[in-house]
Amino acid sequence: MTVTAEAPAVTPFRFFDLRVVRTRRLGPSLLRVTFTGDELAAFHGGGRDQSLSLFLPRPGQDAPILPPVEPGDDGRAWHAAYRAIPDHERAVMRSYTLSGQRRARPGHVEEIDIDFVLHNDGPAAAGPACRWAEGARPGDRATVLGPAVADNAAVRCRPPQDFDSILMWGDETALPAALGVLAWLPSHVSAHVILEVPRRGDVQPIVTAADVTVEWLVREEGAPTALEAMRSAQLPSAARPYAWLAGECGTMKELRRHLVRERGYDKRAVTFVGYWKRGLSEDALREQPAAA
Repeated sequence: MTVTAEAPAVTPFRFFDLRVVRTRRLGPSLLRVTFTGDELAAFHGGGRDQSLSLFLPRPGQDAPILPPVEPGDDGRAWHAAYRAIPDHERAVMRSYTLSGQRRARPGHVEEIDIDFVLHNDGPAAAGPACRWAEGARPGDRATVLGPAVADNAAVRCRPPQDFDSILMWGDETALPAALGVLAWLPSHVSAHVILEVPRRGDVQPIVTAADVTVEWLVREEGAPTALEAMRSAQLPSAARPYAWLAGECGTMKELRRHLVRERGYDKRAVTFVGYWKRGLSEDALREQPAAA
């Protein structure tokens, strides 16, 4: 994943044990899983596109199998111990966006939401996280490596303080992040948003105080490609524009190249995040040097 905006040097994260509270279909391709946990009083999401690492049990396991965290470990020793667990035993690790959190009282998080994209088209489309989410029941256990402070490096949408407009593009994997960014935008900012989803039923309501123009690209209806849609977009003039792009790695690079070379965006004002790469699982993507 590559981010142009500068992020804090410290990344204060910790593990939280979770239990499923309920699940809810948001659309044909989207499923929300709501979790609770006794330790969530210390969970402090930063909003916007806050990402986290979710650890899920393998089939037949009651809880994800993870090594203990040793005092003073900077994460490298823990990750080596995690990798040393046999593949068929160690917890499934996947990256997700925090879709929501609710505090029962000040300082206490009662529930958090994580939205799963259900890849149900193709011979090998449904991965282990998708299968787990579809079968999740109240009480099922998981673990998340999440933020212990709100200002953390896993919040990637960091526009300049004086920005007056934002251009956004995201596919269905980036939808929770895009909705989080939109909910955070102040009222004086204008936003041009292009969101791509598999089916019309996956279109989600937008909640924002900003002046927003939203274009939904629905693939089952023959939507144009991301680059075609971006090239044809009529963008308002702005003195201090910022762009946030998230989705498939190759597509993000194309869109960033277009904005910098054809639209004149300062490359430092373009945040682009690759959530997945065509033809590769997340495990395989993590093995690539660029993913580090």
